[in-house]
Amino acid sequence: MQIPASSTEYLYIPVDAHDGVDLTAAPVKVAAVAHRDNPSGDEWQTADWVGGEARVLIGPGSELVLARGDYRVWVSVDPPGAENITRNAGHLGVT
Repeated sequence: MQIPASSTEYLYIPVDAHDGVDLTAAPVKVAAVAHRDNPSGDEWQTADWVGGEARVLIGPGSELVLARGDYRVWVSVDPPGAENITRNAGHLGVT
């Protein structure tokens, strides 16, 4: 996905779970990073659920303002139990 740096919009990230598992009650966070490492604690932003997708507001006036560049998008879901699921969700280009 590509967006201009001047745009403020929601970034939606599809999150799949096993059949019968509803993740929408679980806390979800999103990170967009310009490096190849896993996101650090302060790079995560609290997201919310809309229609089975995690979403976070990005761009000017939001808590996640991105300069022009290429970003790796990550999602982290903390469902009940021992798991805390973190996945690289794709690429975001900001022009």
